Amino acid sequence: MAIETTTVQANGLTFTTDLGTEGSIQEGSEGKDELVLFLHGFPHNRYTWRTELLELDRLGYQVAAFDQRGYSPGARPEGAEAYHIDNLVTDALAVAETFSAGENKFHLVGHDWGGQLGWIIAARYPERIRSLSVISRPHPTAFARALETDPEQLERSKHHRSFQLPEATAECLADDAAWLRAMLERLGAGPVDIEAYLEPLGSHEALDAAINWYRASGGATLRLSDLPPVTVPTLYVWGDADSSVGRIAAEGTAEFVKGAYRFVEVSGGSHCITDQTPGLFAGHLLEHLRSL
Repeated sequence: MAIETTTVQANGLTFTTDLGTEGSIQEGSEGKDELVLFLHGFPHNRYTWRTELLELDRLGYQVAAFDQRGYSPGARPEGAEAYHIDNLVTDALAVAETFSAGENKFHLVGHDWGGQLGWIIAARYPERIRSLSVISRPHPTAFARALETDPEQLERSKHHRSFQLPEATAECLADDAAWLRAMLERLGAGPVDIEAYLEPLGSHEALDAAINWYRASGGATLRLSDLPPVTVPTLYVWGDADSSVGRIAAEGTAEFVKGAYRFVEVSGGSHCITDQTPGLFAGHLLEHLRSL
């Protein structure tokens, strides 16, 4: 049982990708070789999913976690417009397609920005999604409503506004990326984890590309008030100590899921529970997949 790192060609770009090595060869395995695609957030990368990849691979699922547009050296186009939400969605669908082998549907898992993409993909392309699992990021319509009605949520999301400034990249990298290091430590990442997250983003070019996700949205993707409800089986995990998402947005998500829905509140959970409490989310994810 192991995870291997390779590259995947999709949507005209090259994505650094971690793949399981056991899922496709275990006869009679629990996962039945179904694809589970993992989408990371900022400033994380595929390393976020290290525990989940190993556990699901062991049980026979086909697992893939890739460094998304801007994070992979081979997927770093110039200009903020290249990071429009529609391009990010197309990337995820194209990567999934490379593993389809004729099977069109897959399980989708996302955290933070990856969660935002997950909600959008599941809402727009339900015929492609077996199930959705999201950490932290609420349904975009619930988020939009909270930004209008909850002053606390507006304050929690202020970094989306500060990242619009051209000097944001240099400020984040100043003093050996002190701001990023402090943020990751607050979210529960240890020294080894922090280095794993910063390694792909250590240059101005790389971090600028990652921040372009925010610049391309101009804050608009937080306010997708017209996104359809999600109809696929959905797991939403939120920590009540999440610095980015408040209770109103989190609990409001239920209104915008019309399929089977499970909301898990983690007491003391941070914005990134995969670092704070490794294995906790993997357990909830497996329970979700086994219920289908």
